[in-house]
Amino acid sequence: MKTCPKCETGKLSDVNDIVHDLEGYFFIAKGQRCLSCGEEYIPERELQPIIAVARRLGLWGQPLKLHRKLSKSARGTVLRIPADIERELNIKGDENVAISKRGRKIVIELE
Repeated sequence: MKTCPKCETGKLSDVNDIVHDLEGYFFIAKGQRCLSCGEEYIPERELQPIIAVARRLGLWGQPLKLHRKLSKSARGTVLRIPADIERELNIKGDENVAISKRGRKIVIELE
């Protein structure tokens, strides 16, 4: 048995029940789990089918990074959401959103 690279004390055991959560979609894969710390490792050959499905679902690939200019309004600053993103996320225009700040990034999440 191999030694765990994370805790460096536990031994890795072969398992076939590793649950991988990818944005709310759950995948089961074979891999190894540390008997001491519980860290799980999935080999690349097991990840390839998961990545293929995730690409078809639009969960995997290049991150979307659009550049837009902010506009001033009478009561604040406005950011226009492109029509293709509205269609993809099924946004009608009356949804509530949560806006948070992470460093210099603004995160907008549909509620």
